[in-house]
Amino acid sequence: MHRRLVLQAASATVLTSTLPAVGRSQQPEPQESSPRFSMAFAPHFGMFEASAGKDLVDQLRFAADEGFHGWEDNAMKDRSAEEQSRLADAMERLGIRLGVISALRGVWKKVSFAGDDSDIRDEVLRAMHDIVPVAQRVNAKFLTVVVGLEDPKLPRDYQTANCIDLLKRCCDIVEPHGLVMVLEPLNRKKNHPGVLLSESPHAYQICRAVGRPSCKILFDIYHQQITEGNLIPNIDHCWDEIAYFQCGDNPGRNEPGTGEIHFRNVFAHIARNGYDGIMGMEHGNSIAGVEGERALIEAYRAIDPEA
Repeated sequence: MHRRLVLQAASATVLTSTLPAVGRSQQPEPQESSPRFSMAFAPHFGMFEASAGKDLVDQLRFAADEGFHGWEDNAMKDRSAEEQSRLADAMERLGIRLGVISALRGVWKKVSFAGDDSDIRDEVLRAMHDIVPVAQRVNAKFLTVVVGLEDPKLPRDYQTANCIDLLKRCCDIVEPHGLVMVLEPLNRKKNHPGVLLSESPHAYQICRAVGRPSCKILFDIYHQQITEGNLIPNIDHCWDEIAYFQCGDNPGRNEPGTGEIHFRNVFAHIARNGYDGIMGMEHGNSIAGVEGERALIEAYRAIDPEA
């Protein structure tokens, strides 16, 4: 029987007044909005900037009014503590659940988990310590972890063993705080040549070997379509180790319907399996401006599993 990832989601309420920078006592005024998506599709900052403006809270408010109740922000670690608190406050009040934040910004674009350089491995551990207070401040549970580049000096099996060892040490840091690292395989053919982790079976092998609830798979449908295709069978094989999904169509890495992936079938299969977590919208907009943002919203309406 497939396990279910159970996450708490607050009720979706949309503000009609300006949110305060900090504090969570002010009650929002009700406002008519679009129906909530049945799946927690998660946009990111900039995706609705033409419609909502540059202010990040205004972008959150716009998304909530359009029925979105998930969000992602890879750059959260780089924001000031004050801004992190402001965004967390807004998401809580709008009923938006924060998905992944990046744990290793600036660290992963080199040989890190695969190698045996003690200084670099210590750098990874420091980054994991640093992300904990950020995650707590913004109510994040999932931490994106990219395990870096291959080490050309070592056979693949040694690299995998090094990766497993370092991940266990990372688990010791984040697990006591209820955080979950999600390992993201990246495609080598188009975007990330030289990465150690690109295939979902390899990610599954690593997570099984680590054997900790704080080390799971982020299955990015865009990357895995390029790397291996066969999406639904691979999702099924990895299911027990998948804690998070992202998507983007291929070719182009834009919204569903702009490429070759039959997202309605894939999303329906994921939903039938019991996944009620976030589906990160890790892609661009195929059309610029307000028109493109409206087209993106309608693309997700067309493939929402319970629409």
